[in-house]
Amino acid sequence: MTGSVALHGGGEFEPGDESFLRALLADAGGVAGRDPIRIAVVPTAAARGRPALAAAHGVAAFERVAVAAGRAVDADAVLVLDRASADDPKLVALLAAAHLIHLPGGDPDLIPGLFPGSAAWTAIQHAVAGGAVLAGASAGAMALAAWTWTPEGIVRGLGLAPALLVAPHADARSWDRTVKRFGHQRPAGVGVLGLAERTGVIGRPGESWRVVGEGEVRWLAAGAADPAVARPGDDLRLDP
Repeated sequence: MTGSVALHGGGEFEPGDESFLRALLADAGGVAGRDPIRIAVVPTAAARGRPALAAAHGVAAFERVAVAAGRAVDADAVLVLDRASADDPKLVALLAAAHLIHLPGGDPDLIPGLFPGSAAWTAIQHAVAGGAVLAGASAGAMALAAWTWTPEGIVRGLGLAPALLVAPHADARSWDRTVKRFGHQRPAGVGVLGLAERTGVIGRPGESWRVVGEGEVRWLAAGAADPAVARPGDDLRLDP
């Protein structure tokens, strides 16, 4: 059983994001069964800022939403911030045992630069292969895609969402600027997935993704002139 992947446009854990967090907990609860849902908040993308605070914000948000949903959770801040911590056996064990792993936002170059070849990434892959939900918001979502925009240019992402590049904080007013910023360097055959804040998609590669949140999602397929627009409750195919 392969777990679902969730891509979120940013503003994670803020008021208004509860519906997305509930959807993550619902998916992870199907794996946890009657046990508490084990959650790992991994603030790697915030390593240049205040990662402990970013993780604590996420832990508190999940605990708050879980109480309202009547669901028990065991949420941890898993501070994978550099190569040493990415290979720390205690942190790796928390990732391997998680039902839900969340990568909040920050700097988009940090996760693609650190995770490949690390014990932490191997543990995350094994967890997802066993059914765990893997979520990324803003820079975390960007890293899960096939390609990731960084200030220094496009780099390969982790490939959980193939043939696309994630553009966070994207809405109708900012769409033209978003495409110019994130899309002009993309390789041939790669689409741009624009996600509004407190909004995202949850699904698996090769299947339809469901839109969850309070805003809109825009999918600009490779070669398309205009994006398809989807709203909460819609299903969206992310075909190249």
